Amino acid sequence: MAQAARDLLTGSACLGCGTPGRWWCPGCRIPGEPLVARPWPRPAGLVPTVAAATYDGVVAGAVVAHKDRGAQELADPLGRLLACAVSGLLAAVPPPSDTTVLLVPVPSRAAVVRERGADPLLRLTRRAVRTLRREHRLRVAPGLLLRHRGGVADQADLDAAQRAANLRGAFVAPATALRRWGGRPAVAVVVDDVMTTGSTAAEAQRALQASGVPVLGCAVVAATTKRFRDSVGDRRGG
Repeated sequence: MAQAARDLLTGSACLGCGTPGRWWCPGCRIPGEPLVARPWPRPAGLVPTVAAATYDGVVAGAVVAHKDRGAQELADPLGRLLACAVSGLLAAVPPPSDTTVLLVPVPSRAAVVRERGADPLLRLTRRAVRTLRREHRLRVAPGLLLRHRGGVADQADLDAAQRAANLRGAFVAPATALRRWGGRPAVAVVVDDVMTTGSTAAEAQRALQASGVPVLGCAVVAATTKRFRDSVGDRRGG
């Protein structure tokens, strides 16, 4: 009741049905379905990528509201969707036994984090880890291994080739972050909220692999409709 009262004061209403009081009411939430996301053109060497939903409608609205409007209530349903994508990826590409899977969020620029007052993707990553541990009994942990170097232009109007060039060398895995996991068996899964061209995931993968971190795959909350090819269980080419 207290949460509903706070939401009414901020003017929030369900993104699905418009009912006031919650950003995304339980009746409108979706469980997610792990789907293979294959961007085209595909970045060279991109690891297997799974999304839990298409980036449209209520899901797109929820991602934007959580990221840009500070709707922290949405961290739980979006974190569950991210967990759905991760579990689907791990079912399709199982990690070695006795290995911890590190969910590595794509880093945001420091100035953006300061402006928002928080790191929304890190919040989703932690919610996904909690869900995967409690409900799926998976050995996962948040892995804050990447840092944004800066110098990246806004990508809103860039095509796939321009995005790849813009992001080249944008991420680095500092030695201080890597030392925490030194000597312990671990693999990384790059996580993000949305996949468009795959350039961001590919750059994160490059930075991790350049630092000696094996990357199992990438998981995202949602991918644009054109990025889907088939379900995780469908092994057809594409």
